Amino acid sequence: MDRNIRTVDDVLRLLDGLFAPEADRWTAGAATWWDGFYGDRAKPVPFFVAKPDENLVSYLDRGLIAPGRALDLGCGPGRNSLHLASLGFDVDAVDLSPAAIAWAEERAREARTGIRFHCGDAFTLTTTELSGPYDVIHDSGCFHHLPPHRRISYLALLDRVLAPGGHLALTCFAAGAMGCELPDADCYRERRLHGGLAYTPEALRAIFADLTEIELRRMHDEPDDSPLFGEPFLWTALFRKSRPDPAGSGTQPPPERRQE
Repeated sequence: MDRNIRTVDDVLRLLDGLFAPEADRWTAGAATWWDGFYGDRAKPVPFFVAKPDENLVSYLDRGLIAPGRALDLGCGPGRNSLHLASLGFDVDAVDLSPAAIAWAEERAREARTGIRFHCGDAFTLTTTELSGPYDVIHDSGCFHHLPPHRRISYLALLDRVLAPGGHLALTCFAAGAMGCELPDADCYRERRLHGGLAYTPEALRAIFADLTEIELRRMHDEPDDSPLFGEPFLWTALFRKSRPDPAGSGTQPPPERRQE
């Protein structure tokens, strides 16, 4: 008889087990699933291309984010990490898959960029490995693979390593276009994520309510010959963590929201 639930982490791990073996897409046991996915580099997978996300390039071009320390969550083969590093960012990049990290490291050597790659679960990597604070946390496709209870871990990571005034740049499945639209409770009843969860703008705003929304829109559809990656079945969002108000009245007022 097991009576071993004592902490929040114990509860989260218990809930993780409900999604096995699909949990292998995002837990520390993901090597088998994702290594198989990344094993054939010639597969026609849109994000295998060596192109940065169009929204990330747009944020930089418009001065919404500026070079500093960056964390690329679920970096895959490193296409966005390399772009950030090429512009002077000091980059940490993390992925669960050894095959993805090996591919990203090859690209980084070819580009002669210095990026610190970490293979593992960002939620359990030590504070030495992902010490922060980061001026930008970039996530292109990691968040929508998390089961609902792991949003708690995700928000805790943001709280711990995102610098005041820093930005979260997020790309995830758009409801009505891609991803599972079951309510959270039904995911637990079925014990499946059906390949990834779709989100509405309202859901994203509610989840990241402690951050200031700068922009939330659909990703632009980029043609094959474009130097940028863009697929319209994804949301792109930029959120900012508030800075403490030096006058002592709480936090600074949010800027005017930008949209395209």
